[in-house]
Amino acid sequence: MNAPAAPHKLLKGSTGDWEMVIGLEVHAQVTSNAKLFSGASTAFGGEPNSHVSLVDAAMPGMLPVINEECVRQAVRTGLGLNAQINLRSVFDRKNYFYPDSPQGYQISQYKSPIVGEGEVVVELDGGKTATIGIERLHLEQDAGKLLHDQSPTMSYVDLNRCGVALMEIVSKPDIRDAEQAKAYVTKLRSILRYLGTCDGDMEKGSLRADVNVSVRKPGAPLGTRCEIKNMNSITFIGQAIEYEARRQIEILEDGGAIDQETRLYDPNKGETRSMRSKEEAHDYRYFPDPDLLPLEFSQSFVDELKAELPELPDQKKTRFVADLGLSAYDASVLVAERESAVFYETVLEKLANRARDGKVAANWVINELFGRLNKEGRDITDSPVDAAQLSGIIDLIGEGTISGKIAKDLFEIVWQEGGDPRALVESRGMKQVTDLSAIEKVVDDIIAANPDKAAQVKDKPQSLGWFVGQVMKASGGKANPQSVNELLKSKLGI
Repeated sequence: MNAPAAPHKLLKGSTGDWEMVIGLEVHAQVTSNAKLFSGASTAFGGEPNSHVSLVDAAMPGMLPVINEECVRQAVRTGLGLNAQINLRSVFDRKNYFYPDSPQGYQISQYKSPIVGEGEVVVELDGGKTATIGIERLHLEQDAGKLLHDQSPTMSYVDLNRCGVALMEIVSKPDIRDAEQAKAYVTKLRSILRYLGTCDGDMEKGSLRADVNVSVRKPGAPLGTRCEIKNMNSITFIGQAIEYEARRQIEILEDGGAIDQETRLYDPNKGETRSMRSKEEAHDYRYFPDPDLLPLEFSQSFVDELKAELPELPDQKKTRFVADLGLSAYDASVLVAERESAVFYETVLEKLANRARDGKVAANWVINELFGRLNKEGRDITDSPVDAAQLSGIIDLIGEGTISGKIAKDLFEIVWQEGGDPRALVESRGMKQVTDLSAIEKVVDDIIAANPDKAAQVKDKPQSLGWFVGQVMKASGGKANPQSVNELLKSKLGI
């Protein structure tokens, strides 16, 4: 399942153009109440070492027992990535010493993962798309956490995260620039959140990525890659890729060679630095875990999970475009986050005339609501205007009770004070004036006050807009624009 080449950015060097080759290993914490092989809690933020079972602490004689919900979540994720689900997979021991890993090894999957090849379609600027191949998804344990700032002479160990289930989602080296990489992580995070298999909270470490970067002359064989570990910000991922690619180009153009190594990104300095030489698979001495049988399940188990999958962002976007006539761009904005899509669909459900006002609702959600939320640093779950109130405003526009300008004033009142939009329009006298006789005097006065412009309007029909604007201004925005247009055309003989 090889991804087609997508449009991408080449980097200029002193010897010509260079191409980036990027692959990502995304570690996503599985949404489950218990750890992968123990019943200990996965809740975030507990007192250090308060969510640790005897299994997590690797006490003698303690045996791992697989958490079925974690298996379900991995299969759901594989299905959401259009990937091959392997009915038989094997857990291996990946051996290495680390102070926050009491077992002295990590239970992971190596040659036989639970999920095989899949793909993610990402959207790029200019309406272009790129298909990024997924190599595999496997389940593994997370490690604990070392705390270096508690004592001047020693490091403390918190094992609360030790044994928490992770899905490692490995992409193919199909990504060709930083923007594609950022779009890929954004889309992957969105899919996981729609599925409910990972909360995607990068600040809490629920989603983090190891980024493999190499450079080559276009069409040349793959270069030596360096891995940038534990990236927990989409912005930093982009910055790290740009820096690392340019660092490698400089070395190669100076006649040097790239060492395969693991690096860290320092966001304060905007640079990567060496951490250790990169291990190969044989360095970890992988072998099947003798305490765990191969993981086997039936196709009917997979089919049952597939039937229960929610509508995912690409499906939702297709439906919004086909059924509601939204532009591909507007639909993409609305489906990018599950909460945003739910809000928009709730507005639609409450509209009096969904067929008429679906597009208007999209414009209001994207431009007025999202714009205001962004300006104030809020998200959709913290919106002062709820879906019922916004649908109420859109209904009032659709039925001609208020104009678009009055609607913006009404939106501001609801944002600041709350209340029912229809009741506010009644109590504050905000109704649109549709009575022609009431508008006619305003029209006559403006024509009389501007005889020169009135004389020119037949030769310059576009200047009618000036008259419309003056009438709307004089009526405090309450005149019906359509009625104003018709009246002016009649009076000016257009």
